[in-house]
Amino acid sequence: MPKERILVVDDEEDILELLRFNLSREGYDVTVAASGEKAIDIAGRQPPDLMILDLMLPGIDGLEATRILKSNPETRAIPIVMLTAKGEEPDVVAGLELGADDYIVKPFSPRILLARVKAVLRRRRDDALETSEVVRIHNLVIHLGRREVRVEGKSVPLTFTEFGILHYLVRRPGWVFTRSQIVDAVRGTDYFVTDRSVDVQIAGLRKKLGRSGRFIETVRGVGYRFRE
Repeated sequence: MPKERILVVDDEEDILELLRFNLSREGYDVTVAASGEKAIDIAGRQPPDLMILDLMLPGIDGLEATRILKSNPETRAIPIVMLTAKGEEPDVVAGLELGADDYIVKPFSPRILLARVKAVLRRRRDDALETSEVVRIHNLVIHLGRREVRVEGKSVPLTFTEFGILHYLVRRPGWVFTRSQIVDAVRGTDYFVTDRSVDVQIAGLRKKLGRSGRFIETVRGVGYRFRE
């Protein structure tokens, strides 16, 4: 079985060497880059199975690199684990809403980082088993493998998080989910994401769906559901 490939992006040489050593010891094929520009170039030529991306980079920073990668059909499926020295809510939320899969705050434990990497790769493999799933409800068609949503036959571009929330709600129409359940389902547990960020995502999702946004209903004091 071929080794899973990981691209590590950080402008600190000691961090690159630390991650290269620990990831290689676990059997991963590791490539490193010291800038966002270099990371985008490498990912475009040979997309890795996962990227560990520092947010504080010279030139194109980690958030902008994430935005560029997630807007490109050739690289949008690459799982991204963010590294941040700041650990501030706005940076973490911004990265997750752009489509990053997890985050680690510096200084970090290599063992914890390896566990997070394995969890993200495992979710990626599990998702690959469901790529043929197509959900049809009301006037929406949702294709999981293509990460595509069509309303009355017209494609609607959604962010990674918006797509995840919509897919989670429509799989159980009529069920009511709390904001915490939505965050856990879309991102997994232990994420530094507020209830407010879920409300913002829902608002954006409704706007993009147009008249079909009315099918996403607010249940006061609880959360959200997709109308049966």
